[in-house]
Amino acid sequence: MDQQTVVEKLKGRIGQVVGVSDWLVIDQKRIDQFAECTDDHQWIHVDVEKAAKGPFGKTIAHGFLTLSLLSAMGQCIQLPFDKSEVQMSINYGLNKVRFLNPVPVNSRVRTRVTLAGVEEKTPGRILLTYSHTIEIEGQAKPACAAENLGMVFLK
Repeated sequence: MDQQTVVEKLKGRIGQVVGVSDWLVIDQKRIDQFAECTDDHQWIHVDVEKAAKGPFGKTIAHGFLTLSLLSAMGQCIQLPFDKSEVQMSINYGLNKVRFLNPVPVNSRVRTRVTLAGVEEKTPGRILLTYSHTIEIEGQAKPACAAENLGMVFLK
């Protein structure tokens, strides 16, 4: 399929949900490991006893931990072309991120992904804008809303 056909198919999906990930548990071990690799040991994340007396009643995930899961959870995205036509896709960045609700330890989160934009770049490259809503199971207010960019390289 040529690039123009792929772009037109993609543009037809703008505004549509293109994936919903499986639920992922955010346990204390994951929070602690993220703290270790980022050197962010703020008590609301890693001090279970102190956090129990704090504003959230337990530890919460780092906002950037929640955001960092976009790549893994984004594997759910289904686009209207054959993956064999794609050489690779890369993370191209973020336009906007908002942390709307803390993620308490042992919560389950998932992302709901909407295709928000399609832009033809150089031949063989298409820039896709995805709108992610990271939901917390059992809560009406999402944990995070983020606009993520992905560059697709066609074969």
